[in-house]
Amino acid sequence: MRILVTGGAGFLGSHLCERLLGAGHEVICLDNLFTGRKANIAHLLDDHNFEFVRHDIVDGFKAEVDQIYNLACPASPVHYQFNPIKTVKTSVMGAINVLGLAKRVKARVLQASTSEVYGDPSVHPQEESYWGNVNPIGIRSCYDEGKRVAETLFFDYHRQHGIEIRVIRIFNTYGPRMHPKDGRVVSNFIVQALNNDPITIYGEGQQTRSFCYRDDLIEGMIRLMDNQIGYTGPCNIGNPGEFTIRELAEKVIALTGSKSKLVFEPLPSDDPKQRKPDITQARENLGWEPTVALEEGLKKTIAYFDDLLKSGGGDYPDPERVED
Repeated sequence: MRILVTGGAGFLGSHLCERLLGAGHEVICLDNLFTGRKANIAHLLDDHNFEFVRHDIVDGFKAEVDQIYNLACPASPVHYQFNPIKTVKTSVMGAINVLGLAKRVKARVLQASTSEVYGDPSVHPQEESYWGNVNPIGIRSCYDEGKRVAETLFFDYHRQHGIEIRVIRIFNTYGPRMHPKDGRVVSNFIVQALNNDPITIYGEGQQTRSFCYRDDLIEGMIRLMDNQIGYTGPCNIGNPGEFTIRELAEKVIALTGSKSKLVFEPLPSDDPKQRKPDITQARENLGWEPTVALEEGLKKTIAYFDDLLKSGGGDYPDPERVED
């Protein structure tokens, strides 16, 4: 098939492009390089089945494709709060543009949604039928509500125009090629630990998260896209293993042999207290569940960041200003 991956030069997008190329597909990687990096896809550029296009999904794009994976949107608080208006536009106008393209060429299209649609959940663990508890005017709303509107658009296009859609709700995912300055807890802790810097914990560190290794996530995403039973989702894809933030910090210190000490900062506004996916639907409809334990995944991710820092590649530039 010929497949379009928006956000294809990002952390998850680049790994998805690799998997699709390995399966024999032609891949068009679309990315404006706000948080994506050419270095993530440099090894793919010589593949005759791979094409990179620098383009902002807020603007329309034409292509003849069989499938579309829409991963375009900054996904870490540091990046999506950098220009919140642009974040909303990327989610909403980006969804409109990929759905319009899917309608024109009759392509199946997958939306990379997020566990953030559940907000600070009052239901635990979170199952897909839960509508969420989201602050519509907070500092995280540009991302949370942008993704919720994108889901609305996907299901409206499905009902009104018969578009073949798939919606995945991604829970905290980590692994090699994470941006070292993305502000996410796994990358923060590993970089701080490798540098023997204090490890910053917000609040008392008792808030929980469930961490899914990138290979498991990509496998679930592809299974959702390719399922032939017409299962649209939304489908939680994440690891139901639940850890406190403090437990994660202690694991990273132990695995790196770091001399870092824990320091505590005030909890950010609207930070979820609990996060754990119910993956019953993924098990029943996709035959999917994660296979990589947290410690195994952390070791691989630590090795990546260790090499990155030693090579001087950890000095990523801060995001450039992008127009609203």
